Amino acid sequence: MKVSARVSSPNDATVLVFGPYNGDGVAELERRFTVRKLEKRDIDLLPEGERGAIRAVAVAGHLPNAVIDALPNLEIVGHFGVGYDGVDAAHAATRGVAVTNTPDVLTEEVADTTLGLILMTVRELGQAEAHARAGRWSAEGPFPLTRFSLRGKTVGIMGLGRIGLAIAKRLEAFGLTIAYHNRSRRTDVPYAYHDTLEGLARAVDILVVAAPGGAATDRAVNASVLRALGPEGIFINIGRGSTVDEPALIAALRDGTIARAGLDVFADEPHIPDALMALPNAVLLPHVASASRDTRRAMGLLVADNLSAWFAGETLPTPVPESADAGLTRAKAS
Repeated sequence: MKVSARVSSPNDATVLVFGPYNGDGVAELERRFTVRKLEKRDIDLLPEGERGAIRAVAVAGHLPNAVIDALPNLEIVGHFGVGYDGVDAAHAATRGVAVTNTPDVLTEEVADTTLGLILMTVRELGQAEAHARAGRWSAEGPFPLTRFSLRGKTVGIMGLGRIGLAIAKRLEAFGLTIAYHNRSRRTDVPYAYHDTLEGLARAVDILVVAAPGGAATDRAVNASVLRALGPEGIFINIGRGSTVDEPALIAALRDGTIARAGLDVFADEPHIPDALMALPNAVLLPHVASASRDTRRAMGLLVADNLSAWFAGETLPTPVPESADAGLTRAKAS
């Protein structure tokens, strides 16, 4: 394993911003470090002669292993986002490269957006607003009564982590019953636990995915889970598009296997399948759950704080588990 050298000052470190990145986040990095930006996610755009200077990478989204391997003095990757499935942290650890993410600072914003998406989906608020804007209220009469209400509903949450728990607490305030599915049962919540996702779907009216992406959750919401949710069921996804079998979801919405869906994430972002766009019983948001400037600024600050801590030889605020397990929580003096 490579042993990282402690630098004399954070400003001595060069940070590669790999691909599109939040503007406030870039500005914060530039205040603290020497920054080299690649607007496109293509390491071939960085000349060989410049690669040895790169000590850190800041990235929002996918970072190929080839980039990690191409930077001989890379010490740390700061991922802008809580879900870091686009970064192979286990591979990075084999190279002695730490990986950090940005938990907590976006939890409340994402939970707020989830409640908004649930309300939009259940009460058809987007369609109601369009009805008013088009002048149809005065020309045709009131918007039709919605098929569904939140009253008396049970909500199941796949992934009762930080964000899932914040969602659950908000739903409790709405007077709703909560159940959940995790890899293991939590001992600190009163909610009903289901050891299978299909069992959870069968028991609830609304299924909310708040789980991270990755191999463990890939297409976990499949045709069987959607059948278990049933024709009165509503599906909400603010986790990752990869957690859902998207063709199966489209078919389920089209043929009435489930009633409605509200989605903030998709399998091939920013591309949304035409078949999904055409469905009147789907609410589609362009991955905006944490997309307020306040929250994105906080995320950028946390990325920068992690890099600053590393280059000062201090303990990382938010290393991902793979890095913590490998002992990559602070730089080692050479």
